[in-house]
Amino acid sequence: MVKTSLLTQIEEKREELMKVVLHNGMTSRVTIEHSQQLDHLLLQYQRHLHSNSAN
Repeated sequence: MVKTSLLTQIEEKREELMKVVLHNGMTSRVTIEHSQQLDHLLLQYQRHLHSNSAN
């Protein structure tokens, strides 16, 4: 369940980031913030996978 939720959030954030990039450019502050949010979600997903593989 957590895995599916994280994957959904990642995909939504990725799509949102692409829209922000098109509107604001690659180096705008808002683009960087969205990118960092996506990074955080990806890290959470990676940790979730790692913790499940350790069990």
